[in-house]
Amino acid sequence: MLFRRSLLQELISTAAGAFLILIGIVVAQRAGHLIRLAAKGTLPNDAIATMLGFNLVKFLPMILSLTLFLAVLMTLSRWYRDSEMTIWFSSGLSINSWVRPVLIFAAPVIALISILSLFITPWATSQGEGYLTQLKSRDELAAISPGVFKESSNGERVFFIESFDELGNVVKNIFVQSMQHQKLGIIVAAQGSRFIEKNGDHFLLMQNGRRYQGARGTAEFSTTEFESYAIRVESSEAKQAPPSTQSKSSRELLQNNDRVNHAELQWRFAIPISALVLSLLAIPLSALDPRAGRSANFALALIIYIIYNNLLGIMQAWVAQGKVSAIIGLWPVHLFFLTLAIYMFYRRTFQLPILPDFFSISWSKNRPRQ
Repeated sequence: MLFRRSLLQELISTAAGAFLILIGIVVAQRAGHLIRLAAKGTLPNDAIATMLGFNLVKFLPMILSLTLFLAVLMTLSRWYRDSEMTIWFSSGLSINSWVRPVLIFAAPVIALISILSLFITPWATSQGEGYLTQLKSRDELAAISPGVFKESSNGERVFFIESFDELGNVVKNIFVQSMQHQKLGIIVAAQGSRFIEKNGDHFLLMQNGRRYQGARGTAEFSTTEFESYAIRVESSEAKQAPPSTQSKSSRELLQNNDRVNHAELQWRFAIPISALVLSLLAIPLSALDPRAGRSANFALALIIYIIYNNLLGIMQAWVAQGKVSAIIGLWPVHLFFLTLAIYMFYRRTFQLPILPDFFSISWSKNRPRQ
């Protein structure tokens, strides 16, 4: 049918645009957070891209769910605004005729959300946690960022490197402060590099520099010039933390079915289910009320989306804490919003306003006169 083909084409194009915008927002927010950690010396520079990839995979199910909701809402809202819906209604179609093409469009996206939520996201979370453990076990130099003072894990040394060369193998303008035998030592060098001995020990080899050593609070300092000077770099030992619930595979959650694991498993199923309910809910929500203005429906849709996800999070916490039975789980939230969608379809079928009358009246009064 003509309207189904045109609807699917516009849904796909709108979803692609919304997905790119949401991805850009998430990437910008997470990249800014990771860059701040790198600037503080908490995260190595070479780990930013890897951690950003893991974070992006973790957020993909929610991004796709919101993309599906916005695509249906924005497409049908434009059809209402341009009076295309009026034409289709005049040809004998009802609002229920839009359910099937929307489900055809949403089905592959929901299947992808299910795969991401149940399998790929836990894997990405597990890999991210393991990668962070590896970063903590790296030596002191690995976490140094150019232009930032970095203190060693035992607090006995402070490193500063002005810059790296193009290949990242040679560092320039090095400053090292250390405490040995109650004496303060300061080393400055024009450049340096790192090397590994046969026994596996890591060393920082500095060239063309000076070493100042003396006791604090006194003016007695010795100065030594050197062509090359090596200091041993300690490697820190990071304890392997137990895996979090979010990093466990869905099979592990099923095998060890306690309250916390059951709550996490229900949350993974809740994301694709909520995406289905929201895609259906967007059909009656997209109808524009001329008295309420174009943004009223989007404001109501945003409020519903936020409330839906917050209620799911609250119910998940209650299941994990034992306040709600695991049998009941998160299903009351889904049933409530599914009932709301059915009710809104009923209202639209009989051309009854979904928005309260007082909202429409107050909106129209506040609008400036042309």
